[in-house]
Amino acid sequence: MFEKWITDGTASPFYVRKEFKILKPVKSATAKVCGLGQFLFYINGRKVSGHELDPAWTDYHKWIQYVTFDVAGYLHQGSNGIGAEVGNGWYHKTDEYYTFAFPPFMPPNPNPYKPFGKSLVFAMELTVGYEDGTEEVLAADESFKVKRHPVVMSNVYGSETIDGALVQKGWSKAGFDDSDWQEAQPVMPEEAPKGELKNQFQPPVKIIRSYDAKYLHMIESSPAREIYDFGQNMSGMLDFEVKGKKGDSIKVYPAEKLGEDGDVDQMAKNWMMVNSCITYVIGEDDVWEHCRMKFTYFAGRFAAVEKICACEKAEEVPEGAAKGSGAVQEKHEIQMRNFHADAVSSAYKADGSFMCDDERYMQIYDMIEKTVEANMIGVHTDCPTIERFAWQEPNHLMASSIFYMKDGRKLWEKFLMDMRYAQHKKEDYFLDFAGEKFYPGDGLMPSQCPCYIPNVLPVPGMGSFYDIIPWGSTCILGAYWHYRFYGDRKIIEDNYGAGIRYLRHLQTKKDSNGFISHGLGDWGNPRNDLARENIETAFLFADAKVLAEFAERLGKKEEQKELEEYARRIKEEYNEKLMVRHPEEGFWCYRCFDHPDEIFLTQASQALPLFWGMVPEERIGDITKALRYTLERDGAFICGEVGLPYVIQSACRYGMNDIISKFILKKEHPSYYSFILDGETTLGEYWETNPRSHCHDMMGHIIEWYYNGIAGIIPAEPGFEKVIIKPWLPESIHEFTCAYESVQGPVKVHVKESEKEILLETEVPRGVEKSVDLSNLEQRGKKIVIKIGDCETQ
Repeated sequence: MFEKWITDGTASPFYVRKEFKILKPVKSATAKVCGLGQFLFYINGRKVSGHELDPAWTDYHKWIQYVTFDVAGYLHQGSNGIGAEVGNGWYHKTDEYYTFAFPPFMPPNPNPYKPFGKSLVFAMELTVGYEDGTEEVLAADESFKVKRHPVVMSNVYGSETIDGALVQKGWSKAGFDDSDWQEAQPVMPEEAPKGELKNQFQPPVKIIRSYDAKYLHMIESSPAREIYDFGQNMSGMLDFEVKGKKGDSIKVYPAEKLGEDGDVDQMAKNWMMVNSCITYVIGEDDVWEHCRMKFTYFAGRFAAVEKICACEKAEEVPEGAAKGSGAVQEKHEIQMRNFHADAVSSAYKADGSFMCDDERYMQIYDMIEKTVEANMIGVHTDCPTIERFAWQEPNHLMASSIFYMKDGRKLWEKFLMDMRYAQHKKEDYFLDFAGEKFYPGDGLMPSQCPCYIPNVLPVPGMGSFYDIIPWGSTCILGAYWHYRFYGDRKIIEDNYGAGIRYLRHLQTKKDSNGFISHGLGDWGNPRNDLARENIETAFLFADAKVLAEFAERLGKKEEQKELEEYARRIKEEYNEKLMVRHPEEGFWCYRCFDHPDEIFLTQASQALPLFWGMVPEERIGDITKALRYTLERDGAFICGEVGLPYVIQSACRYGMNDIISKFILKKEHPSYYSFILDGETTLGEYWETNPRSHCHDMMGHIIEWYYNGIAGIIPAEPGFEKVIIKPWLPESIHEFTCAYESVQGPVKVHVKESEKEILLETEVPRGVEKSVDLSNLEQRGKKIVIKIGDCETQ
């Protein structure tokens, strides 16, 4: 689409600008803009839109998003200035300060990160329509001017260094003196970005709220450190003003936690030091200067601030140099004000809300919602601190929970498009440990999409971190949950082909026992009971079953029959090899295949076949007993992120809401409320105090239960064309209000318990088939008063 890309010829951030004239009244104006890796766009001294960190991360060799802005309101007759700030992102990653590295227990990676281009690049096309019906196009070319940016270093993992002396005041306005700027260089076709250009269609990253820094205390060190608390763990952009002498600097070290000494603790659970740092070097004497992050975001709740005089830095000169040369010789005060952090996210539109009179439930809800927000930055990251990778498994395991809370429709379309572009072809290869070509296989779906540091080779004793069925299955199950909530047939049409190719790949991965077992099993299980064969083969069945449903929706009758037959064979073999009668309890159950010498049961190994319909009708009662047995035996959720949503939903479906409620409020791990008692404001990675990451949403599945377990809002047909209302009152809740903005319109449930009765009020959009099930509320043994109303769809 763009005729030309331009650059300043370096891999460092740069300004780019152009001055032009408009001689006639403007009727419309649209700008299509892309700067790689990240950009901010300006016209006449104003930042265009409230976007941050455009464009969203993609595999730039496969596809690239440009951003379309309506800019008519920014232009005027006469001279206009237009331009952008362009920074690194993932397009050309820098390694100063923290950057991800594989831990020592993993083999060296023969396929490291590779930049997508030699230099950062920019492209733009501005189309102006005039009231007289004519049109004019301005495209980025060599007539644009470029200049080195004051952000002299930007690291995608949250570090930036800003030199205030390089700030160009008024640079995007008309009349700015750019005589010392250079002409932009054209990017040669062989060096230009290779990916297919598409308009950015999902919600952009925006500021969702701001948090003022609260001063806590001083750490007496050299230099001294001021410790601040923003009150919320987040993905954010620092913003402050500073005044001192030219060459003085402020260093800010963000962290998710404080150490026992009161200083920020950037160590990630003895894993690695996440030593991110935002540095601002003052450009003028005794003038308030503004510092704001531009091309990356920090992660954390706390910050340590060091104020370093130029005179102190002068002591750190190489041997033989004159100390203090060109530096202020006397120590002086460096002032800082308006210190705050702007939390940013792509998931800012709420579709759901839940309020109740038990504060503990609300604290858990808020904690998980903030965690989801912090990990939705154009991709769905695992965490904002350590990896920042787009691991795919939460995009189906967490889909329902997120869809109830947030508008995920366009975000998931983008995530699934990332997967389709990432899916392997037969000829795709990497290098193995010997430097030889390694072919992952046609149809394989990488566990990360986009994947910037491919760790494609299996890790001895752990399995594959690249080819993992609950991760790759997002291309099928992510589309499934999207269809369940939004009822958009196009999501099936777009992803069915990729799903079929992925299923064919999985058919080549069966082991000698007929199971899928090469991945990570129930990842995150606190007792490391991974049950690989049980878990991963259940996903093989789920994939085949869902694809059969997709084939039916698409009218592919023969493929539907083939897929249904394949699913039937998986189910038959699974039950034949794994279903046994418990020797003490007498019920049928699923034993874990990786414990050949005993009848060993996990919660997940019962819940997954229950949820996906693998259990023969006559034995559903037995497997339900087996699930209850494991829950009561363990006294807590003893499962990882892969099994947890199925444990919660199967327990809910088969009358165990009381157990769920008890488990989530436990005061010790594993439990959600224990994170609240630990002082966390976001959800930890694993069930433990002081986890490796303090902001992982991968175990936030309980949110779905708030909506379909407590409020009982259940989509009985795709797109909420039919709704079941089946509320339940936990013992400690006497009133709740829940609302969900479905694609049909708002669904609302209000339940209030008094001494003698329970009031149920519910509203469902007109035209939506609805049924109300009172069986859960009847457990309270009180009179139930029902008010059912239609809710107008605006």
